[in-house]
Amino acid sequence: MATVRGRAEVSRYINALPEAIKSKLLRGAARAGGKVIADEARERTTSDLVRENITTRTRETDDKMIVRIGVKAGYARSLGVWLEWGTAAHYITVDDAQRDGKTARRINKQLATGTLVINGQPIGKTVFHPGAKPHPFLRPAQDLKERDAIAAAQSYIITKLRRGNLLSLPDDEGPDE
Repeated sequence: MATVRGRAEVSRYINALPEAIKSKLLRGAARAGGKVIADEARERTTSDLVRENITTRTRETDDKMIVRIGVKAGYARSLGVWLEWGTAAHYITVDDAQRDGKTARRINKQLATGTLVINGQPIGKTVFHPGAKPHPFLRPAQDLKERDAIAAAQSYIITKLRRGNLLSLPDDEGPDE
């Protein structure tokens, strides 16, 4: 009669595979794809501050891995939003003599236009910003590098599978950027 050894080890390995695939293999593949798009976004932005603060984050849901590429919270994110979408014309400050008790925010909401100018010079502390044209960098990066990101994720998976034991993969390929 034949004797079978290792059944418990094989069973443990097979039972651990789904979690290893999700938490190790797919997260690493998502990061590899996200890095391609984040690198392109870094090249496309016109701001060094935004470039230094572009991040890649991964999270998993029940049935998929999600990669989010964005800009760290703070002034860099505000600047990134202004670059991506542009800004409308707006008042930054309004001289007390011109505000009629209203804040610059309220005057902007009322779509006030123009500044008191004499001989080409603004009078008082009123500062009107003409707005800024958008300079998108995140969406074009995704549009241009989508195929490359998919290829990078596939390459990551293939490389890791060729190495053999999925359970021996490191838990993480490092922290999200």
